[in-house]
Amino acid sequence: MSEETRREPVDNFPLRTPPVDNPPRTPPTLPVSDVFLPSTYAQAVPYELYDRLRREAPVCRIPEPAVGPWREGPGYWGVFRHADVKHVLRAAGDFSSHLGATQIRDPDTPADLAFVQAMMLNTDPPDHSRLRRIVAAAFTPRAVRALERTIAERAASLFAGGECDFVEVAADLPVWTLAHVMGVPDEDRRLLYDWASRVIGYQDADYAGLSTADAASLSPIGRLATASRPRLGPGMNPRSRAALADMFAYAHALAEATHGESVMSAMMDGGLTEAEFENMFFLFAVAGNETLRNGIPGGLLTLLEHPAELARLRADPSLLGSAVEEMLRFWPPVMDFRRTATRDLTLGGRSVRAGEKVVVYHASANRDPSVFPDPDRFDVARTPNDHVSFGFGPHFCLGAHLARVQFRALFTELLAWDVELAGAPVRLTSNFQNGLKHLPVRLTRHRGKPVDLGS
Repeated sequence: MSEETRREPVDNFPLRTPPVDNPPRTPPTLPVSDVFLPSTYAQAVPYELYDRLRREAPVCRIPEPAVGPWREGPGYWGVFRHADVKHVLRAAGDFSSHLGATQIRDPDTPADLAFVQAMMLNTDPPDHSRLRRIVAAAFTPRAVRALERTIAERAASLFAGGECDFVEVAADLPVWTLAHVMGVPDEDRRLLYDWASRVIGYQDADYAGLSTADAASLSPIGRLATASRPRLGPGMNPRSRAALADMFAYAHALAEATHGESVMSAMMDGGLTEAEFENMFFLFAVAGNETLRNGIPGGLLTLLEHPAELARLRADPSLLGSAVEEMLRFWPPVMDFRRTATRDLTLGGRSVRAGEKVVVYHASANRDPSVFPDPDRFDVARTPNDHVSFGFGPHFCLGAHLARVQFRALFTELLAWDVELAGAPVRLTSNFQNGLKHLPVRLTRHRGKPVDLGS
């Protein structure tokens, strides 16, 4: 029996409501389609709607209307309570990452689906376990500790007095760190920024076709990649293999140029298929980049919107660890992920059929009052903090420790500065990434007591 169809034991994580036969629990006036629409998130994450759904329809059908060039989808089950979200993420045998991949939108063609199914993010055990073992060495605590000093030094070099767009400043650290881990030459780092923008921001016109790398300053393999970049036609999915031909050309050239000396060449030699290798580069270049590029500016904006908590953190920098976790809870960089039901089952009292999409909302789970007292209050000392911003279960983020190190390094440096908004923040149009495109700020060296985080 194939991995896609084999049923694994259902875990013991309790569901919150007894099985019933799909009663009409969603009030007809509830604008549930707003949960799906990317334009909703260009204004704000709809936390009030999430709250109503957790109370009134914690598992419910969400329509997928056509958006721009993207055709209408079949709809999906949205999951909004913390317990149900963790249940879905844990029970890989019932909720597959592989069958339909993990984005709400279905891949355009069977060939597109088959390609993305080779990505570690879109696999189920045992394939997921095999791929995770191949790359795990790059993210062990020992490997991350070896990077901590250089990450801290890089973070300290990013700031200067005056006005800046903090989104651009914050983007440097994850791109620099990933380039270091992957063996990408310094002159090609901007390519990682552009590829991540095109993939994650494909619903936003400002990002979908972004190209900021200066071809003249790239390495030879970087120039080779830019020469392979396709023109994105109307309706072409920027996440497809064809649309990312330049990124995959670069991945192969990098592995060959750094043979035996980089994580990418080690993965090529580790038994990956061509599709697995290309998708692993995709995952490194995008997931490890955009999560921090969106999460760190979001964390700063949250602090600026809660000046008493910022003052509290500045007065007691030992709270930085819990503050980072609270920033991640309050501004989860990834708002949702999809699974596909492998069999007919009951979830949150609703009957879900085999093959139907099930989308868990991390952003809603992180505000569940049954887990987080006073969930809409930002508290830099909150503990415990059982947020799901790095996922849960078999797909818990492999780079979570490295991400936390970068968060702490950047905010350690920021505590030495007074920061104020210098303009209106601009949000990313995306129903997946909780991102900012612009965060204008003014930096001035803090004149208070020097920050001392100890040894």
